[in-house]
Amino acid sequence: MKKIVVKFGGSNLKSKEDIQKIIKTIKGYDRSLVIVVSAFYGITNFLTEGLETVRRDDKHITSMINYLKNMKRETLEENIDDEEIRSDAYTKIKERLEELEKYLLGIHYIGEIPEFVEDKVLSYGEKLSSLMLTLILRNHDIDAVEAMPEDIGLVTDGAFRNASIDFEKSSDKVKKALHKDRVFIVPGFYGVSDDGKVNLLGRGGSDYSAAAIASCIDAESLDVWKDVNGYMSADPRLIPNARKIKKLTYNEAAELSYFGAKILHPRTVEPLLHNEIPVRIFNINNAGIIDPLSVICSSGNGNSSDLKSVTYSDSFAILKLEGAGVGIKEGILAKVTSMFDANRINIKSVVTSQTAINIYLESPDLHRAVTLLENNTPHTITSVIPQDDLSIIALVGEGLIHSQGLAYKMIGAVAEQGIDLKIVSLGASDSAAYCVVDRKDREEAVKVIHKTFFESSFSSSSNERTS
Repeated sequence: MKKIVVKFGGSNLKSKEDIQKIIKTIKGYDRSLVIVVSAFYGITNFLTEGLETVRRDDKHITSMINYLKNMKRETLEENIDDEEIRSDAYTKIKERLEELEKYLLGIHYIGEIPEFVEDKVLSYGEKLSSLMLTLILRNHDIDAVEAMPEDIGLVTDGAFRNASIDFEKSSDKVKKALHKDRVFIVPGFYGVSDDGKVNLLGRGGSDYSAAAIASCIDAESLDVWKDVNGYMSADPRLIPNARKIKKLTYNEAAELSYFGAKILHPRTVEPLLHNEIPVRIFNINNAGIIDPLSVICSSGNGNSSDLKSVTYSDSFAILKLEGAGVGIKEGILAKVTSMFDANRINIKSVVTSQTAINIYLESPDLHRAVTLLENNTPHTITSVIPQDDLSIIALVGEGLIHSQGLAYKMIGAVAEQGIDLKIVSLGASDSAAYCVVDRKDREEAVKVIHKTFFESSFSSSSNERTS
């Protein structure tokens, strides 16, 4: 029988009640599983923020370790009744925290944060989660064993902070390591390079590592447990009457993630395409009920023009580079993108014209990008104009590019509300069309797009099939 890979995220790891829900869920499967876990809620940010402080102040190391020790002790006391098992658990957690302490001391002594050490330190959020959950599950009579990426052979391409899994090198090793009939607990978020160094898989990369493991073992499914009711036709916080989406394609899920839906990491579907492994989304508040709310697979509802959802992202900015001929001058764009790549600034998209290059970035990277260009401006660029306080709003559905009048209808609906459209794009993907508006207009734009496409006769028959 094929195994199921089950992913529990940080939002599932906040309280005693959350741990109890996970235990109930695992027992509900009543079969061999591979479980991938994220760090406890907030721990990755805690470690990230602590790195720079410990570089300057060694006293902060003790403070960090004590905070983690007390937090884990409290979790163990809440979830392990047997005193002997609990004492053994304290020892194991203490040993892992002592490993982390050594790396933090190393950062302070050398006064720098090397990439390989940063990745190593940040991986401890997940390493603590996997150890804790393994110990707690054993106390609840579940045959669980911790399986570290370095031990099962989850090999990366060697890049720090945002690595990819090398499936040619990983698949056979991972499949062999996880073949036994028991519950394996794997820390997500990282793999290891050929030379044994820890490589993070990008922010939110536990989803990607779970998908990679599912691909390596040719899993029956990847089951992702969240604290939401699956995919919806819009964010229910903005649209209370948003409809549930029971089934969507890999492309639709990828586009929804890319344009702001928080259910999956954008790279999650990549490893699953070849073997057509489905992703099933569950709500942890329905613990023990193995009935997916949404399913992602190779085909949606069999209709080439089904619309699924309108989503948005506020973590979005535009850097406009102006100058006569910048859009066609040889080498200008290459110089800019190379500079950003060397400084780990991710470019989401580029739109060019004769006199301007518009580069789409994540909002947190905008200031750094402007500073780089001001200090190293290619001579053809006459002005660098940052544009923040924007939102990108995307309409997603397989084959929507073939829907006649869709772009006109979207532009018209937004324009009728007096909302200024900064950019409109249709055609980069068969599954998404998007527009850019001022952030202050985002809520109104989402509402009118949802009303136009999901609450009107335009797509009523389509939504009946998806709800």
